[in-house]
Amino acid sequence: MTTPTSTSTRTRTRTTGVKGSAIAVLKAEARLVLREPGSLFWVLVFPTALLCIVGAIPSNREHSADLGGLRVVDLYVPVAILLAALTAGLHAMPPVLTGYRERGILRRMSTTPIRPGSLIGTQIALHGATVVVSALLALAAGRIVFDVDLPRRPVGFLVVLALVTLATLALGATVSAVCRTIRTTQAVGSALFFPGMFTAGVWLPVASMPDVLQRVVTLTPLGAAAQALDEAAAGQWPSWTHLGVTALWAVLLIAAARRWFTWE
Repeated sequence: MTTPTSTSTRTRTRTTGVKGSAIAVLKAEARLVLREPGSLFWVLVFPTALLCIVGAIPSNREHSADLGGLRVVDLYVPVAILLAALTAGLHAMPPVLTGYRERGILRRMSTTPIRPGSLIGTQIALHGATVVVSALLALAAGRIVFDVDLPRRPVGFLVVLALVTLATLALGATVSAVCRTIRTTQAVGSALFFPGMFTAGVWLPVASMPDVLQRVVTLTPLGAAAQALDEAAAGQWPSWTHLGVTALWAVLLIAAARRWFTWE
């Protein structure tokens, strides 16, 4: 007869084993991420480098009445942060997940204590962390090099950053779910990346767009997040409409990724 004590002991042992496996996966994946300097460059360095290039143009450091007294470089700090989230979501993470499936790693992991879901969660956590570091670099460069004010509503700024990072990583997971090969994943990611750059305001800050185009762009997760980050930076609580649009996209994309993602 199995006693309650032995059953409880086995349960604790399994729980401890799962936690230990998750920690092992996190350490292993972190080492693999650090071994990919190219991917880290585009997420960590490129957005801040673009900000510095834009800020190096003298006219972009002049205050403009059309921008509410702001400078173009002031608006590009949030843009650089959105670019980091977009790059992590569409270029850095999807090829990793698709590669694991293509090489049968997820299928083999399903027979071990390490669950495939732990691997995906670890990837999202690691790439989310790189977005946060990139955001800190952009904020530091903006403040130190171009005297850009730090966000006056830091809590609201962090809320928007969390939502847009989750939305872009969920978009990447959805791309991984519907693409069977790494090459297809990269092609689809690139096809989505350039429209995403436009809605994030890389070529033209959302605040500078014509009213009609601005309303259309703010229906996208990056466009809504761009407006919300600008509002938080200016000292306002981000519009609930912009927060709602970004959150809705995150929920829909997470649901799509869970619905379509397969291990084999």
